[in-house]
Amino acid sequence: MDDLERDLKAQTLPSEPPQETLAGVTERAEREGLVDVAYATVDSPMGELLLAATPTGLARVAYPVNGHDAVLADLARRLSPRVLEAPARLEQARRELDEYFEGRRQEFELPLDLSLTRGFSRRVLDATAAIGFGEQLTYRDVARVAGSERAVRAAGNALGANPVPVVVPCHRVLRSGGGLGGYTGGLENKRFLLGLEGLTI
Repeated sequence: MDDLERDLKAQTLPSEPPQETLAGVTERAEREGLVDVAYATVDSPMGELLLAATPTGLARVAYPVNGHDAVLADLARRLSPRVLEAPARLEQARRELDEYFEGRRQEFELPLDLSLTRGFSRRVLDATAAIGFGEQLTYRDVARVAGSERAVRAAGNALGANPVPVVVPCHRVLRSGGGLGGYTGGLENKRFLLGLEGLTI
């Protein structure tokens, strides 16, 4: 073993790159237009949420139960492999969500990118986005507004796959007769969001 090998073996590398290096890489990638999907994690009363945005707008809000790694892999497959943690791009979304959870915001002003949905599912989300704070519709109501009153189950599936829950308020959609129905983030989170808006189910 020569001196160079001995010196290299004696060196220990950090287990993670220094934060300033990561920040520099992110800034450079942003400057050079290499980030198609920016993401960040934010704390919420329902646990850590993953937010992701394209240059068009917010494309994903994911609950921790969805598994953030799986969500990022899905975004890389369906939107672009150029996915990078870039919290600055999600600052408006983080701020508006904080205001909503603190009871200081009733409407989101974020630009959205709903390209993860299409067809009837997209129309269901458009109908759901129009439901006001503290209001509620049934799955049948939403299906009707989306153009097919009989497609109640399909409307439920579209809401279950809502890529931007909370912002597109699928928690405001209930079963006929007032039952909660389902919710991608779990029924406790649905109850929490409805309670935040003054609704008790």
